[in-house]
Amino acid sequence: MAEKQPKPSKKKQQADEAAPANERARANLKEGSRLKQRFQKEVAPALMKELEVSNPMAVPRLHKIVINMGVGEATQNAKVLDPAVNELGQITGQKPVVTRARKSIAAFKVRENMPIGAMVTLRGDRMYEFFDRLVNVALPRVRDFRGVSTKSFDGRGNYTIGLRDQLIFPEIDYAKVEKLKGMNVTIVTTAHDDNQARTLLRHLGMPFRA
Repeated sequence: MAEKQPKPSKKKQQADEAAPANERARANLKEGSRLKQRFQKEVAPALMKELEVSNPMAVPRLHKIVINMGVGEATQNAKVLDPAVNELGQITGQKPVVTRARKSIAAFKVRENMPIGAMVTLRGDRMYEFFDRLVNVALPRVRDFRGVSTKSFDGRGNYTIGLRDQLIFPEIDYAKVEKLKGMNVTIVTTAHDDNQARTLLRHLGMPFRA
């Protein structure tokens, strides 16, 4: 009689299921590292020449990327926040932080400290990897895409772009999405003004509208 094989533990099953996603995450980080290397070898020297910067340390560069997903329905049903957190984690490869209301607003039925969304802050290789995926994969998947606006800078060298739904990211499975969720992506740079930031993003591949 054949010996019965022990049933794998639930923890091992979860690890096996997560393995492909972990492999993709590692591959994406390598891509992010390649973009970082391209910045150091090609983009930075080009920026020094175009912006007439003599000190290499003064060249504008990416500082961080903040992705914020608001879920207004969470004020009525807190469970709708779980899919948003999971999807944002799949998109960014990093565990999101649940954002909470800073003060109560009776008109919107919002109480202080109530969960209303999710947020991720990316730095380092993850930041470069996400930027690479955003400009080369996600944005071209937007319907009737003709480029992004050059007017979304805040006057201090930071750029914010609004995305209408999460399906433009290939990590999201269309069949498992219950509702479309928009998000804001804020790209924080070390640039001194909008002109420097615009030049930096253009060299990194941001598809600005002509």
